[in-house]
Amino acid sequence: MFSENTVKLCQKCPRSPVIDPVINQLVRSATSIGANYAEANGAASKKDFKNKIQICKKESKETQYWLRVMADALDDDNFKVLLRPLWQEAKELTLIFAKISLNTK
Repeated sequence: MFSENTVKLCQKCPRSPVIDPVINQLVRSATSIGANYAEANGAASKKDFKNKIQICKKESKETQYWLRVMADALDDDNFKVLLRPLWQEAKELTLIFAKISLNTK
């Protein structure tokens, strides 16, 4: 649901030469979280599982970054309000994946 919500918000963002690359990067990192989590659940080994979870963590941290960049680049307080919950969810996902990774031996 996080990926879908991020994509939907990006579709509503005002377009410009500055914002377009940020939208691209944000969509790529946000959708990568779910894709890598799906791969982790089908992992062939614990090592493979942990590796995919670490990628999920990395992508969720990157998504936080792009959400922050977008909020800073947009001159629209309405969009900034919409970005905040996504940033918070990306932060929570980072913490969840960090804990899973830590507990995977």
